[in-house]
Amino acid sequence: MSTTAKPRILLLCTTTGYQAQAFVDAAEKLSLEVVFGTDRCHVLDDPWGDDAIPLRFENPQENARKIAEAARERPFAAIIQIGDRATETAALASKALGLLNHPPEAAEACHDKYLARGQLRRAGLNVPDYRRFPLDADPRQLLATGEVRVDTPCVLKPLALSASRGVIRADTPEEFMRAFERIRALLKSPEVGVLREDTSNFIQVEAYIEGVEVALEAIVDRGRLRVLAIFDKPDPLRGPFFEETIYVTPSRMGREAQQAIGETLAKATAALGIYHGPLHAELRINPAGIWVMEVAARSIGGLCSRALRFEIPLVDKEVSLEELLIRLMLGLDISRIYREDAASGVMMIPIPAAGFYQETQGIDEARAVGGIEDIVITAKESQKLVPLPEGSSYLGFIFARGGSPGFVENALRRAHEKLLFVITPALPVI
Repeated sequence: MSTTAKPRILLLCTTTGYQAQAFVDAAEKLSLEVVFGTDRCHVLDDPWGDDAIPLRFENPQENARKIAEAARERPFAAIIQIGDRATETAALASKALGLLNHPPEAAEACHDKYLARGQLRRAGLNVPDYRRFPLDADPRQLLATGEVRVDTPCVLKPLALSASRGVIRADTPEEFMRAFERIRALLKSPEVGVLREDTSNFIQVEAYIEGVEVALEAIVDRGRLRVLAIFDKPDPLRGPFFEETIYVTPSRMGREAQQAIGETLAKATAALGIYHGPLHAELRINPAGIWVMEVAARSIGGLCSRALRFEIPLVDKEVSLEELLIRLMLGLDISRIYREDAASGVMMIPIPAAGFYQETQGIDEARAVGGIEDIVITAKESQKLVPLPEGSSYLGFIFARGGSPGFVENALRRAHEKLLFVITPALPVI
């Protein structure tokens, strides 16, 4: 083997779009070779000609064996995961190869809302009251026996789906029964069923928690938590569905509140056993305290990472989140990398109606709004659009930067108002 061969990293992902390309670009900047580990195809050895390792993310133990075998010929310097499904594989494979990552037990807990709730509650953190029920349970019977009460609002959700997919608030017995049936149909659909995850055999029911919600992007460096950004979510998330739209940072919360949020996340990180790697969390704040709603052992999803820009003072002012994460997973010193001073934000463009996407009008006018950096429409012509709670994607993303969070939020809203989405209604099947 040539002594001039580039160090290589293994990138675990379910597709090779969006954030995967950002990691490839960052790896090229750092003179690293990227190998993909993906579930794109299980029949052919290398259908795309990119030497990807074919994996099945529902079988992380077998994946770890395959990755270890591939590393015998030429080792990996780091393993990086994109999305929730790849986290357990990354953890197991990293452990087998002696690479830095989260422990397998932590990755498993973060991928299962039932396990995570239990560990966080035992650590004394605020989490909603929760119970899980078999997918085939009768929701009418659950109400009749008193196993579920809806005299106060509750939220029904799958255990492992992300981006609020399948999450529904219910305020009455009738709403509870409809929500249960709707989530059951989603989990039994071919699209979800093909994932073959044990978590799809349950529906979790939780107490609804009022409050302001924030998202945190963070890293854990050999057990030490570092919060990179606290994102405000200015659009209230009260249900019945919980579609996220605008993220803006830095947070407009006071210094004491932000410190308390960071301390709560540090306790949650310790409770879950998270050790080294990316971390994305959702917390709610109300008069009763800070509530841990979600902790994921991955970075922010989709194209949202573009809302974050970092710099190494006097060295490099164009460091992406993906570059920071690669440096972290290689075990390099990242203590001098800081987020830029400017306020920034992203709008995840919601799907206004079900149907088939045709085009977006007004993009040039929206891009001309002060503070707007880019608008990326990810929907493709004739693509079938499915809104939440069944859907799993957005129409695209709007990015803004400016001197204050308020300016950024206003820019995102003004740009969105100028966009017109042409969607052809789907005809009913007769």
